[in-house]
Amino acid sequence: MAAPVLVDTGPLVALLDRNDRWNGWAGAQLESMTQPMLTCEAVLSECAFLLATYDPAARRLFALITDDIVRIGFDLDDHHQGVSRLMAKYEKVPMALADACLVRMAELHTSSRVFTLDSDFRIYRRHGRQAIPLIFPEG
Repeated sequence: MAAPVLVDTGPLVALLDRNDRWNGWAGAQLESMTQPMLTCEAVLSECAFLLATYDPAARRLFALITDDIVRIGFDLDDHHQGVSRLMAKYEKVPMALADACLVRMAELHTSSRVFTLDSDFRIYRRHGRQAIPLIFPEG
């Protein structure tokens, strides 16, 4: 089984907004994935907010879940202490709730990669010291 891909807000918005500069790149990355991507509700909340004016993009966000392209793979209730610890550690970045949830997910899924457009993931570390493998555009 392939390593899980944890998807951040940026690539989801890019996939659903044809005018986004990263739309083609995000679509090409998605084509190479063989299993559903995992995410958290905080990422979905950010996406829904950013896509609200791009009808029907906001509706297509939920279609990604219905079509099993994206799965919610995190329960904040179970991991709020770890998320809080991460947000305190990176408060000067600052770290968003969605980012903290994804870093915590990367700690739980040690072979995972984070699919993101956010360069802050180059700063974040799982388990305090380990770089997080990324799917990130080169240019």
